[in-house]
Amino acid sequence: MYSVTKRISMVKQPYGGYLNKKQFDITTIDDGKTLNEAENIHASLIGLAVDYLTRFMMGTSVEEAFKISLQGALCLDLFLNNANGKKGLALRNAKKLLKGIKGLDDESISNACKLVGYDVCFRAGVMGYKPVEEINPDSDTIENIVIMVKRSLAFWKEYGPITKDGFTFEGGYTDIVSSGDGDYLTEDTLWDFKVSKEEPKSKYTLQLLMYYIMGCHSIHPEFQKIEKLGIFNPRKNKVYIAEISSINPEVIEKVSQDIIGYK
Repeated sequence: MYSVTKRISMVKQPYGGYLNKKQFDITTIDDGKTLNEAENIHASLIGLAVDYLTRFMMGTSVEEAFKISLQGALCLDLFLNNANGKKGLALRNAKKLLKGIKGLDDESISNACKLVGYDVCFRAGVMGYKPVEEINPDSDTIENIVIMVKRSLAFWKEYGPITKDGFTFEGGYTDIVSSGDGDYLTEDTLWDFKVSKEEPKSKYTLQLLMYYIMGCHSIHPEFQKIEKLGIFNPRKNKVYIAEISSINPEVIEKVSQDIIGYK
């Protein structure tokens, strides 16, 4: 059984992808800000920090916003306990970092970047973990994160309100796809946040389509009202929206059966 992202890496998509990026309408938002070119920590950490900090700044508790980071720290502790019999300190350190997240000041941003370093332990396994003490965003990186969080907050003022966030797909998993978690739902749109420097790749659009299909099979009734699939990229400050009615039903059926594993 695989995660959504792992399953996608195993799939050979048709040219342009099952859900072609040309099916998305694109809106560029101009906030007059320009990001610094250089960043000194991995883009995946920046993406998680922007996502979780946005949720926190919108009123979600810091414990809920960074819950996967805390779960990752617990996974690391359990692994270390089993491996050498010594009590792990990861969760204790994670909670200390959590207490240091107050807003968008430099210390809060630095703590957030370190804290999301634990995510990999929950999402992919402890073999991918690198010491969070080595994650030290510089001033340019911190400034970029602040700009992207503020862009995300402005985005939600226009495209919200959010009806559900940080959800999983209980009832929608299969013998092939057993894990995966979505970003946001509004009344009629399923949203995914990406901070890539590139336009949406086919693996990202397929991920979004899989989330929609799995959501429709899940216990969450909100998915029955979803009519659009959307991507927001705060790095590029672009919004991408595709109407579900424009997607060929044969594509949805093929993804449902051949990739996710519904009978």
